[in-house]
Amino acid sequence: MAELNIQKICSFDAPELQPYATMKRPWEHERQGIFVAEGTKVVQRLLESRFAVVSIVLPEKWLDDFRPLFEARTEPITVYLAEKRLLETLTGFSMFQGVLAVAKIPPPVSLDEIVSNSPKPLLLVAVDALTNAENLGALVRNCVAFGVQALIVSETSSSPFLRRAVRNSMGTIFQLPVIELAKLGLRHRFKTRPHATQLTLAECLKELRAGGIRCLAAHPHTDKKFLGQANLSGDCCLVFGSEGDGITPAVLEACDEAVAIPMPPTVDSLNVGAAAAVFLYEVSRQRGRTESGGKRFVASP
Repeated sequence: MAELNIQKICSFDAPELQPYATMKRPWEHERQGIFVAEGTKVVQRLLESRFAVVSIVLPEKWLDDFRPLFEARTEPITVYLAEKRLLETLTGFSMFQGVLAVAKIPPPVSLDEIVSNSPKPLLLVAVDALTNAENLGALVRNCVAFGVQALIVSETSSSPFLRRAVRNSMGTIFQLPVIELAKLGLRHRFKTRPHATQLTLAECLKELRAGGIRCLAAHPHTDKKFLGQANLSGDCCLVFGSEGDGITPAVLEACDEAVAIPMPPTVDSLNVGAAAAVFLYEVSRQRGRTESGGKRFVASP
């Protein structure tokens, strides 16, 4: 049972409360190896996960609802009780729920271990130059919904542990192994570059291909192959880019092929979250997971 330290607060001036006071400066949190979770469902899923939780801030009315989750933890947790109007000073607008938590970004996972130890066929997703945190969070939620085994985040993408990304993922980020190439260079040693201090996404994809994993770019501006024509039944990594510029030329060149979702010429592309859902559903369809006796996918709030 966790050791609970419950304190009432009337300001966020104390040093230990600075992560909450600096929510609008997420890069400071990244440097400290922490992130902020926001909302009752997201914080609930955080407490149910293996992530290390540092502290919680919530209105006193939520304390009894969350107490069983606090007591099920093993690490000491400080719970700060705050009035709703104080919590609203953090965001500048009315907070309906007012539940926040600070947790530690987990230790890096090894892509080699993911590839070696995950059930086959493999299903990986990579993002290239995706800087919109809300879109990245939505993509994470789709990844977990459709059984993706790891997310590879390029050196040019935002972190999925930004507050808005965590919120938009609805806490599903706590279930998905993440490889952030910008931060984890030496953690991911590959056969072709054993001494590299930094691995780009293009180089990572080439390494995956050398290991027999097909890399397919979700690229709307191609007339070579549509999604239904692509073979997604074997080990594969799906690559998604930003809405504005799409996948960068170097990453596109590193993929086996580019695949498009068939759309009328009056539509340029889908939002990256929507495109990921379409691609991942097609993977599930080809692998027989949507048929009778397979997984049933249900939308949730």
